[in-house]
Amino acid sequence: MLDELSVSNLGVIRSARVSPGAGMVACTGETGTGKTMLLGALRLLAGAAAAGDLVGPHGGETAVEGRFLWEGEEEAVAARRITVTGEPPESGKPPPARARAYLNGEMAPAKALAAQMEGRLEIVGRHDRLTLSRPAEVRELLDRRLPSAEPAAAYRAAWARASELEASRRLLGGGRRELERELDLLSHQTAEIDRAGFGAGEDEELKARLARLHHAAALREWYGAAGDDLEGAGDRLGAAVAALRRAAELDPGAGGLLEQAEAWEAELTEARAGARALGERLETDPEILETVNERLRLLGDLRRKYGDDIAEIHAFRDRAAARAAELADLMRRADAIDAEWERAQAELEEAGAELRSARREAAAAISAEAVSHLTELGFTDPVVEIAVQPDRPGPAGAERVEARFASDRRLAAGPVKRVASGGELSRLILSLRLASGSGEARVVAFDEIDAGVGGAAALAMGAKLAALAEDRQVFCVTHLPQVAAFADTHLVVERRGAEAVVREVEGAERLKELTRMLSGLSDSERGREHAEELRALALARRERAAPAAPEGGRRAD
Repeated sequence: MLDELSVSNLGVIRSARVSPGAGMVACTGETGTGKTMLLGALRLLAGAAAAGDLVGPHGGETAVEGRFLWEGEEEAVAARRITVTGEPPESGKPPPARARAYLNGEMAPAKALAAQMEGRLEIVGRHDRLTLSRPAEVRELLDRRLPSAEPAAAYRAAWARASELEASRRLLGGGRRELERELDLLSHQTAEIDRAGFGAGEDEELKARLARLHHAAALREWYGAAGDDLEGAGDRLGAAVAALRRAAELDPGAGGLLEQAEAWEAELTEARAGARALGERLETDPEILETVNERLRLLGDLRRKYGDDIAEIHAFRDRAAARAAELADLMRRADAIDAEWERAQAELEEAGAELRSARREAAAAISAEAVSHLTELGFTDPVVEIAVQPDRPGPAGAERVEARFASDRRLAAGPVKRVASGGELSRLILSLRLASGSGEARVVAFDEIDAGVGGAAALAMGAKLAALAEDRQVFCVTHLPQVAAFADTHLVVERRGAEAVVREVEGAERLKELTRMLSGLSDSERGREHAEELRALALARRERAAPAAPEGGRRAD
């Protein structure tokens, strides 16, 4: 449940901190006081998109923080901050803003908050006519009432298998002939690269060899001249070494210089031999030159087709070989794939039929219970139908689903978005939520879904919401005293000048708020009598329905 909620500069709410407690929590106030802002805070904590128009007039930043207590004493603290970063555009759009999210005191993406709240926090608004018009949402209602998760799991597995085989069939393209042509091309490409046999770095070696072949005569001349010069230098260095040896016989201090001169003499001899060897090894055969040129032309052809250098050519070859192996395996499996695909389609059809049958049973049960709830909410003979008709298989099932409604059996039932008025829709939403079990959410918030409801139907709606709150926390922003009277906790949002304040009311203060809601005059004596009577009636109904207060909650005053 939501244990504590802190709001700062959210719309007209300057600052508020509430500890709502378990059970049913009603939020009331005059029109325009900003009571729906509290549910806006819950939406932000659930990871909803944050815009600059949420930032109130009391500063450039909005802060919302909530502490949730889940089953097993697990605690989670979620927070959002929205900071305005510029002036509003002239178009009237929200000012630019930066939104940040925090989970348990650490920075987190908004989707992390959504993941934390998924299945735990559910917000239901009057505009859920759009929700009830979406097949995916109606399926979700049905799946909440399935006796077992096995049919849905079996269908998902069958869909995944059929999709995998369908992808393999698409990979076959236009047929075996096209695959064979592609395989032949890939085989030719890999064989052409393999026959060329270029090694890493061979392109640079060929360029250097070609340069030597083109300039062989000049190189031989230069190597010869270098050898002659080194030989002359060697003769002079040899004479110097001989002189140093004679000096060392008489002066031991000349030993170091002698060793250095002898080392130079050895290196000079080696350099002379190397220069002459390079000149002797020079290739001058025209056939060798043509061979090198032909090799470079072959490399140029491969570069034009497969890559800018030898490394890219080899990478292309590896990809082509991998694709060829994939196609060869696919061709070997081609005949088997069709048979496997047909079996998978049959399994998918069977799994779809079983899931459709289970959903039809759930639809019948939900429809019957919803009708019962609607009757208690003031309808004489309502009709609720959830049509489940066969359709092409898809990721979620092999049926079309649609919620239909009629306020009276004498009227033709039609799609909810077309036939339900505001007041009818409010009661229908609540009835369907109750009939489907309202999911596993431990916190459910209703945003003025009681619009258009009054009288005995309003009392019934209050009782229904209180019943829903027996095993979960239920928030309800309402303008009906008949609904607010059933709450365990009553929050009032009051406008004080340019800002709104939120406070919990109990005892006499609560009766005063109920009086205002009943008569418009908070100090009306007759209105207070009616408020006392209404509160007593609500307490009596709750006592008959559930003698014990919700665990962790507070006993209603």
